[in-house]
This record gives sequence, structure tokens and C-alpha cells, in this order.
Amino acid sequence: GELQSAKLIRAIESERQLEEVMVDFWFNHFNVFAGKGAVKWMLVSYEQDAIRPHALGKFRDLVLATARHPAMLFYLDNWMSVRNDLPSRPGGKGPKGLNENYARELMELHTLGVDGGYTQKDVIEVARSFTGWTIERPREGGGFVFRAIAHDNGEKTVLGHKIPAGGGQKDGEKVIEILVRHPSTAKFVATKLVRRFVSDEPPLALVARVAETFTRTDGDIRAMLTTIVTSPEFWGAEAYRAKIKKPFELVVSAVRAVGGTTSGSPALSRAVAEIGEPLYASQPPTGYPDVAEAWVNTGALLNRMNFALGLTENRYPGLRVDL
Repeated sequence: GELQSAKLIRAIESERQLEEVMVDFWFNHFNVFAGKGAVKWMLVSYEQDAIRPHALGKFRDLVLATARHPAMLFYLDNWMSVRNDLPSRPGGKGPKGLNENYARELMELHTLGVDGGYTQKDVIEVARSFTGWTIERPREGGGFVFRAIAHDNGEKTVLGHKIPAGGGQKDGEKVIEILVRHPSTAKFVATKLVRRFVSDEPPLALVARVAETFTRTDGDIRAMLTTIVTSPEFWGAEAYRAKIKKPFELVVSAVRAVGGTTSGSPALSRAVAEIGEPLYASQPPTGYPDVAEAWVNTGALLNRMNFALGLTENRYPGLRVDL
């Protein structure tokens, strides 16, 4: 609850609006679900240490920071992924071998995209590369640790690139390097950014230019955003009011528009949830969608109108509006 309030206060009070938009964008891109086990205790650090510092930096740094963070390691089960021939502890306890969850989502959702040109064999090879990436004392809030004994040190081939045997922790880092330099990643990230800032059906010519910027600048997020906001497509008539705001954006922008002040009362977080987007609670690794069809239905629109009435009539405790 406190983390939800903090997110709203930052978004409402901050003078760095683009940064707040991008923190929310990347959190959904690298989504973790607060309702899964220990993830809720790791969320504060995940957003503050893995997402926020890189929200306007290099895409590679974002991928590496999320890959190493206990929240992601726990959410997609990589903390339990070990080489298949690792003996079990007495009583059959401990991890049971390779876990492919993180490897698959790393390629499908974080980098290449679902049509990015990888195979099931690549998923297995990437999973092997990330064995031993785990959490120090996972039940007690420990950080990232690499356990060499759990790592598959054999030779691997990812998307045609050979990773020599004996690389240890560097195997996973090499995989990230291969993925972020792949043309499919440039296109996938460019498409998502253009969808967020221009329209649900991203103009292909602009996607191509943003992807070219990604490749030319080694994944520089500021440079890609500059390409978008200086483009004719961004300023064109077709893009005007083409996007539906997600509930979080609606609530934040409405409070800002009427000059509201908030103490971060839970009432505001509840309002976001009632309109359909409980913060940090998207269960699938896709995060909350960024297209109108996910948010537009009669019940949701009624909730949006009720929020507007409640806001202007000062019905939300801890939120003050003087019209």
C-alpha cells in the first residue's frame, strides 16, 4: 500500500513527467507480480534500483539490472534453475534442474518479441546460460548471487552465436549482449515505444526510424524518445487524442490538471484499482496492456466518470482540490 501511494505521489508531484511515464512503461515491460510469494518485499528495490536509474538510459543496462534483481529471479523462477546433473540435497530437497521460464520471457517479452526468430533450442540454451543466477538467502531479503556449483558450464549456442565452455556468470551476460544487439530487439522495443507515444497501431515508417536510432545509439532510450517526439507522426492529426489513458495515467493527470494535492492516502490507489489497474498487481509477465481495447468498456467508462465526480467534489480522503 505504501509503495502504491509513493508511486502516485511521485507521478502527481514530480516535475520530471517523462521520467515518471518511462518508469511506469518499463515496469510493465519488465513486469513482476506483487502477489507472488516474496516478490512484494522485493518490489521497492526493484523499481528504485533496477528500473528507475535506467528509465532514460541504455536498454542493455535495464535488461541486465532486471535479470540480476531478486524480484525478477523469484517471479520467473530463475533462482531455482540449476544444471540438470546437479545432485539433490539429502531428502530430495532443493532445485530440480533447468527452469525455462525466465529464458522464454527474456526473449519473447523483454527483447526479441514473440516473432523474433528464436527456437525452443534457443530457449534451452539461454536457460542453461542463466543457471546459478540466484538469490542470497531468498527468505531473508538477500540480493543477487552467482552460484558456480549450480551453473551449466558447457558450451552453448544462442541464435547462432557460440558461447565457449567455462564462462560461468559471463554466459548470462553474453546472452544479454547477443539479444540487445539483435535487429528483432530494435524493432520490438521501437514498436512498443511508438505504440505508447503515438497510437495503438504504430506507424511503420516511424517504427523503422526509431529502430534505426536504437541500433545506431546502442539502445539509447533518450535518443529513441527524441526521434519519436520530433517526428511528424507524433504531431500529426492522426495521433491527436488517439490514445486512451490507462487508469493510472487518468488518475494522475486528472489530479495534476485541477492542481490537486495529496498525502498519498490509500483512497487514491483504490480509485486506480476500481478503474481497472491495481498497481503492481498484473499477474502475467506481459504487464498491463497499452491499447484502448483493454480499458474501454461500459463499466470502466462509468468508473472513470465516477472518479472525475469524486475528484472535483473532494470525496477522496487525503486529496484536496480547490476549484
